[in-house]
Amino acid sequence: MLKRSVLALGLLLWPVVAAAQEPPTLTFGLIDRLHSAKLGEDRRLNVLLPPGYEGSSERFPVLYVLDGSAHEDYFHVASLIDFLATYGVMPRTIVVGISNVDRQRDFTPPTQDEKDRKSAPTSGGAERFLGFLEAELIPYVNSHYRTTGGNTLIGQSLGGLLATQVLLEKPGLFEKYVIVSPSLWWNHQAVLKSAAELMKKNQAPDRKVYLSVAEEHPEMKETAKGLADRLKASPWPGLQYKYDFLADENHATSLHISVYNAMKYFYPPAHPPSQ
Repeated sequence: MLKRSVLALGLLLWPVVAAAQEPPTLTFGLIDRLHSAKLGEDRRLNVLLPPGYEGSSERFPVLYVLDGSAHEDYFHVASLIDFLATYGVMPRTIVVGISNVDRQRDFTPPTQDEKDRKSAPTSGGAERFLGFLEAELIPYVNSHYRTTGGNTLIGQSLGGLLATQVLLEKPGLFEKYVIVSPSLWWNHQAVLKSAAELMKKNQAPDRKVYLSVAEEHPEMKETAKGLADRLKASPWPGLQYKYDFLADENHATSLHISVYNAMKYFYPPAHPPSQ
């Protein structure tokens, strides 16, 4: 009887409590900007600061989102990270959405494939964008926000191609990588074909990689599995990786579940329930 009374009281009070917590306005993040000498242009950042950031001295990890424009993946990813952090699945985290100017230019290395050039005439600027990430963006975020230095990168499709290139060429830039349906078919699969050699050349200990592909074009599935095989054979000390084939998803629907699965993989429960 007592338990039922407490439950009824809680139900009666819930609207009052919920109303008291409602903010007067709805804002989900802030807009920041920096000038990139590497790219020769101003770049917009969509930033979500975790609850408790203001008025504290606490430092937070940072999650960088390629395709981070407001009309692309920023709101989807930032809201999911906020949800998972709220319920203790992962630490409270700063989310930085990198708003696009020309994703075909920024996310692709040069190509020898005429079909690639025709479909993406501005392509080939990945090296400069990688320089922007390393020399300008990450230092800017670290100097303007309270960060721990623990960085995660998320990229899908051409963004997944760029995230793979960062992983292979500059693995130390990020501790964790979320690579979703990477476009490894680009330039006759050149990035994939160079993976084993680059892993021998460029090593960083204790990286974590989540890689997924959905039920999509056969070459997307083939090359993603090829990258998983190279991760399995990697000489990197302490490398942890997970490969997910999402048979019930497609190229358009795989991002949300991939980010959710990735965060649960990166941050397993400290005390998992007994079987």
